[in-house]
Amino acid sequence: MRFAHPVALLGILLSLPAPAAEWRNLFADGLAEWEILGDGIWELRPDGVLLAYRRPAKDALFGESDSIAKRQFHAWDTVQSWLYTRKNYGEFDMRLEYWVRTPGNSGISIRDPSRAKYGLTQPPDYSKTPSKLGYEIQINSEWPDPKNSGSIYGLADAPRGLQRVGDWNSLHIVSRDEVIRVFVNGLLAAEHPGDPKRPRTGPIGLQLHDQSSVVMFRNVWIREQ
Repeated sequence: MRFAHPVALLGILLSLPAPAAEWRNLFADGLAEWEILGDGIWELRPDGVLLAYRRPAKDALFGESDSIAKRQFHAWDTVQSWLYTRKNYGEFDMRLEYWVRTPGNSGISIRDPSRAKYGLTQPPDYSKTPSKLGYEIQINSEWPDPKNSGSIYGLADAPRGLQRVGDWNSLHIVSRDEVIRVFVNGLLAAEHPGDPKRPRTGPIGLQLHDQSSVVMFRNVWIREQ
């Protein structure tokens, strides 16, 4: 029996495609892989569901006054909270299920170098939020915003009708150097080649959009390429 020369054998092994990475549950260690940003309450329940909501204190809104101007209320109401991975990701597939109270707003950010810094200010600086510096995958349940769930915010709009209102929905994000694709309940919602001026790697964020929105996530899995 003849055996391949070690150098030749090494060449054969190097030419073989690398095995695909396995899917990994991002909540397997609780919230150890995540960082809470802002004043949102993020609770990982025993059943594996992540619940996000606000419990605002009166003093945070009114201070010592019994009234507040509409502009002041809007500035307070629109301050965001985010849950960000501590790790950065580049090319990956991400699957999750979400539920959002109607009306309500949420989103998934990818490749955001600021880690939502400008969404946490009062009011948010919308010129520098994650959808402008990285990418945001929209989640919208009859919120007064023209972008439907599955949209790559500001870059590719998803059609209406892919989401089940008031129910759990699945979201699949495909992040590659050459394209970003989003699927809602198994159907292609949006795709975009990406902005060459924006990063190709960065953290992943889950959004609590405002003071009144309530959102839940479960089965949050990732597979790196």
